[in-house]
Amino acid sequence: MRLNYRKIGSGYPLIILHGLYGSGDNWLTIGKSLAGISEVYLIDQRNHGDSPHDERHDYEAMMQDLKEFMHGQGIDKAIIMGHSMGGKVAMSFAMEYPYMVSRLIIVDISPGSYLDGEARGHLKLHRGIISGMMNLDTGQVQGLADADSQLAEHIPDDRLRKFLMKNLGKDDNGRYYWKINLNVLMENLEKLSDGLDEEKMKDSELSSFPVLFIKGENSDYIGEDDQKVIKEIFPLSNIVTIKNAGHWLHAEYPGMFTRIVKRFILSY
Repeated sequence: MRLNYRKIGSGYPLIILHGLYGSGDNWLTIGKSLAGISEVYLIDQRNHGDSPHDERHDYEAMMQDLKEFMHGQGIDKAIIMGHSMGGKVAMSFAMEYPYMVSRLIIVDISPGSYLDGEARGHLKLHRGIISGMMNLDTGQVQGLADADSQLAEHIPDDRLRKFLMKNLGKDDNGRYYWKINLNVLMENLEKLSDGLDEEKMKDSELSSFPVLFIKGENSDYIGEDDQKVIKEIFPLSNIVTIKNAGHWLHAEYPGMFTRIVKRFILSY
């Protein structure tokens, strides 16, 4: 699949993989901050942003998209950074193709499963978010304020709504539409929430490059049990916590986030 992307800066290649509902443009501020030390690639993953839509949406498919992208750009090896869904893509890719990874940065996600019933409720949360987006009558939307008002009936979090509305596009007739493939994402939520093959990961060459996990203090995506699993799979990894940050920590504290990433990249 030919993915849409933006390239900025110069230096050693750094590929950033966004999370669910995201796009490469969400990472533009971070990308510009890192462009002085790296050639940064901001990718729209399949069914997101301006990349193609497809009926398949799982980690195997996205991992192969990344491999195809790197080959297309002539990149033999890169720093791979992924947030949430993108973090699991990055871990899957590192497991299968460790020789194509020089450093791995995983942002607020673990390799474990998030299908654990009511323990964290992530699957229920995301079903609610996508349902709320589907309920928006885009054909009747007159402007972003109108879209925000309609979405507020289903998604009360103001910051989350504004993030989701970045996925609204306009056609040639001025009509709004969702650029994100909501139907396919809803159908594949369980696959996205499931864990990676931990035993296979333990047997792979995941100690052949430095690994950094960055978590938000107020996020429950990397709990104590998750940290134990991370240390089993990535014994040489470091886990850094950004205080007072939630799941979208790179947007909440971009300065702190960039400093942590730069220090990690430049220390090896």
